[in-house]
Amino acid sequence: MPILSQDAFDAAFVHAHTANKFSDQPVDDATLAAVYEQMKFGPTSMNCQPMRLVFVKSAEGRALLKPALMPGNVDKTMVAPVVAIIASDTRFYDHLPSQFPAMPAARDMFAGNADLASATATRNGSLQGAYFMVAARMHGLACGPMSGFDPTKVNAAFFPDGRYQANFIVNLGYGDPAGYRPRGPRLAFADVARFA
Repeated sequence: MPILSQDAFDAAFVHAHTANKFSDQPVDDATLAAVYEQMKFGPTSMNCQPMRLVFVKSAEGRALLKPALMPGNVDKTMVAPVVAIIASDTRFYDHLPSQFPAMPAARDMFAGNADLASATATRNGSLQGAYFMVAARMHGLACGPMSGFDPTKVNAAFFPDGRYQANFIVNLGYGDPAGYRPRGPRLAFADVARFA
């Protein structure tokens, strides 16, 4: 039995659309902080929490981001009230002694295995990015996630020291229904799930 009301569930999933247009209403920093404060409780393996965020709002930030976008994503991204760069911290494990004290050797396990650290950061950072979008929707924001950009250019512009790596970006704001496309079909349960 769901613990959320049907209305709350529908707002986050069923009625929400990928946003391509936004109203002129700005998104204040307090709202973005509130979204993070709620989404941070979503689970990650070993409580590793590798996601890092950059909220691009300024003209200067947009100028850095624009050359990295695929042409079809430029216009809608440049007018979105906020563009969130969802990145992963390649050294997330440095926080494990305080964030996962149940396993004192956790940091060393990742620090000594670059492939494991990279896979863990990408997997769990993506998971946290999904939590972020659901929390944003529950705060009334519309999301336009995309992977149509050059991550090398984003990393050079926003993360020049190489520690953080861009995963995907999300346009955020209060959605304009005129920019919603008809909802695409979804696969049926029987097409994606089985019992073993």
